[in-house]
Amino acid sequence: MIGNYLSLVKFSHTIFALPFALIGYTIGIYHNGVGIDWKILGLVILCMVFARSAAMAFNRYLDRDIDALNDRTIVREIPAGIIKPQQALLFVIGNCIAFIITTFFINNLCLFLSPVALLVILGYSYTKRFTSLCHMVLGLGLALAPVGAYMAVTGGVHLSVIAYGVAVFTWVAGFDILYAMQDDDFDRSHQLNSIPANLGRHKAMKISIGLHFITAAALIVAGYSLLGANITSHILHIIALNIFIVLLIYQHRIVSVDDLSKINRAFFSTNGIASLMFGMLVIADLAVGFF
Repeated sequence: MIGNYLSLVKFSHTIFALPFALIGYTIGIYHNGVGIDWKILGLVILCMVFARSAAMAFNRYLDRDIDALNDRTIVREIPAGIIKPQQALLFVIGNCIAFIITTFFINNLCLFLSPVALLVILGYSYTKRFTSLCHMVLGLGLALAPVGAYMAVTGGVHLSVIAYGVAVFTWVAGFDILYAMQDDDFDRSHQLNSIPANLGRHKAMKISIGLHFITAAALIVAGYSLLGANITSHILHIIALNIFIVLLIYQHRIVSVDDLSKINRAFFSTNGIASLMFGMLVIADLAVGFF
């Protein structure tokens, strides 16, 4: 039963945003000049798990009838009958409540903004019904991770975590556009919106590349706003930047408008490795400077 719900929310895909949340947390303790607060760290991770589980399960619940018509998605848990729609909805409600309760134990700012965060991440599921900018809303939802984690530690914001938020926003939106190319014909035939469906694959590819250029620029801005001119002496940070940018380029090299056979490698494997490696190296770099 637990395995079914983990599959429903694609729990393994948490790796996309969690490293950036941990970066935001680490920058927070770096700026506060205090040691690791394990309680806050645990609460930040719980918020990530509850928010993402609620968002993903709600998406599956809302799209259950659409998924049942698509050969690629008919095997998902709800259309396949593995999980009943009512069970999925209760799972969503439970995770939303748990998310808000968790923010209560962090600070008042996080508690106050928790409904806004839920509005964004749950609202994404409706957007493809009326706008091709649905990819941007998904990116915005995940972009909250580094900013929210920083606020959990400091109660404020900093230019570096805003830049990391912009990087996550454009990175996620860019690779979601690539992923949506798989369903462009289906989306057009069922009056669903996406950039590939509305503008075509060639324009969608160009937009994805443009967004990922912004991602690279935002990561560089984040590094300089955090470390200043001394960034050149932070070797691990420089390596992290280069790995992430190279993997961005790599995913565009293996996916083309005429060949989507490697889309899963680009979407899941490449982006997962990029996020994990970047997060580990940046956190290690900050830890060396802090301790």
